Amino acid sequence: MILRFFILLFTTTLLACQPIKQSGTQVNEDKALSVQQIVEALQLEPHVEGGYFKQTFKANGDIVIDTDKGARVTMTSIYYLLTADSPIGHFHKNTSDIMHYFHAGDPITYYLMYPNGDLQQVVLGPDLLAGHTLQFVVKGGVWKASRISTDGIYGYGLIGEAVAPGFEYEDMQLGKTSDLLSDFPQHADLIQSLSRENSAD
Repeated sequence: MILRFFILLFTTTLLACQPIKQSGTQVNEDKALSVQQIVEALQLEPHVEGGYFKQTFKANGDIVIDTDKGARVTMTSIYYLLTADSPIGHFHKNTSDIMHYFHAGDPITYYLMYPNGDLQQVVLGPDLLAGHTLQFVVKGGVWKASRISTDGIYGYGLIGEAVAPGFEYEDMQLGKTSDLLSDFPQHADLIQSLSRENSAD
């Protein structure tokens, strides 16, 4: 009798731990959001460099940093999204340092061109065993482009960026293809594929 009681108690406990299924609904904790759901949920807007973004934080002006282009708040932060339909963040550079954080989706490959001509490739993504990194910094003055695969598992890559001193559009320069080719002829193929002659292209 006691044995039957404990068997019943064990079975009841197991059943209580199972996920509850609504009628006609498949439980899937790993279900990925669609690009449109992410854009709407995070209120993202198209970015001039490609992809989508939204500023999520701007430090108050109690403390400011003096720069060559004027006073800047200490930090700003954004969401940034690349998608299979908008897979490229075209070459650009900022005067501030930018820390990048992986959030969700497919890995994003970054291409960094330094003033001395060196090229660095970094993959921001979830698979540490495959050489991905969860965060990395791009120093001010370094040209940066990013790209995701158009046939990835999720169809998007979502990251966060923290900019210090805080971001202002006057501090960002979009790379013009002809100018970049003149400065970095050794990276011609990459520049041709990841830059535009003007922002309207």
